[in-house]
Amino acid sequence: MIVETEAYSQEEEACHGYNKKTLSNKVLFGEPGRFYIYRSYGIHHCLNIVTDKDNFASGVLIRAVFISNKNERLASGPGLVTKTFELDNKFNSLEILNNKCLWISKGKSYLEKKDLIQTTRIGISKAKNIKWRWYLKRSRSISKREKGDRNPNLKNSTNNLSGVT
Repeated sequence: MIVETEAYSQEEEACHGYNKKTLSNKVLFGEPGRFYIYRSYGIHHCLNIVTDKDNFASGVLIRAVFISNKNERLASGPGLVTKTFELDNKFNSLEILNNKCLWISKGKSYLEKKDLIQTTRIGISKAKNIKWRWYLKRSRSISKREKGDRNPNLKNSTNNLSGVT
């Protein structure tokens, strides 16, 4: 289950599509519903979903994932997400629905707005004040909590959601 995300748009400086389309970011300018995977700082890969419309760079970074019956911190950061699922550039540009290697499907609809924290994005040097980061408040698998937001106890965390993967 995806528990933490960040949004990016070509209209703000932290987006890979800000200023221009290049060979390395062209997928981000493509049709929505594709994976955009890039290497960050030459160290690890990051998984994004292309959103909005064709010829407009816009995407959502998958920052953290909760995996049922696994260590709650296994995929608690963008690099750990791709490492855990063994994702690299060969998955770049795949459709999120019509492929057999990697996909995203709709889960159970049990969340309400009060279940989410909206805050500023992290790990960027530009457009830092935009509140385009969301995480599931009751998850212990997120990469970093908002100041003042305490880690939930195990009883109230996503670890107790049966049948959620």
